[in-house]
Amino acid sequence: MKQSKLELYVGLFVLLGIAAVVYLTVKLGSKSLIGGDTYVMEARFTNAGGLNAGSSVLVAGVPVGRVEGIRVDGTDYTAMVTLRVEAGLKLPTDTMASIKTTGLIGDKYVALAPGADETYLSAGSRITMTESSVDLESLIGKMAFGSVEKGKDSPPPAP
Repeated sequence: MKQSKLELYVGLFVLLGIAAVVYLTVKLGSKSLIGGDTYVMEARFTNAGGLNAGSSVLVAGVPVGRVEGIRVDGTDYTAMVTLRVEAGLKLPTDTMASIKTTGLIGDKYVALAPGADETYLSAGSRITMTESSVDLESLIGKMAFGSVEKGKDSPPPAP
């Protein structure tokens, strides 16, 4: 009798552990470990290079949401980034969205810099002031090729 009771407790413990792992897997997969209400807004960037769905959205260095999706607007060929942020966050209409990099070659994220306007962005609204991603490779290429071209134009050294 004691052996079957012990097996029952072990079985319940294992089932509880499996349920906890499944719950955390679902929550981490949807990137919403901490539950809460959110709302969606959009931002238009000329270059969203390196930004991915699931990237963080930060205000003053604090994570407040995630990038839900990125698509190309067919009319002007700009990147439309869909952001999902916490519902308790009231962002003024003159908020600026910038694509930043963690470190020199780290992951990209969207940094929101709230303005001072009296009215706030609502669900589904668009952030109009944006700053696109800096393309580090093209900057390095311009610096490298710029210095090579300068070497071609300069007179040869005097003997």
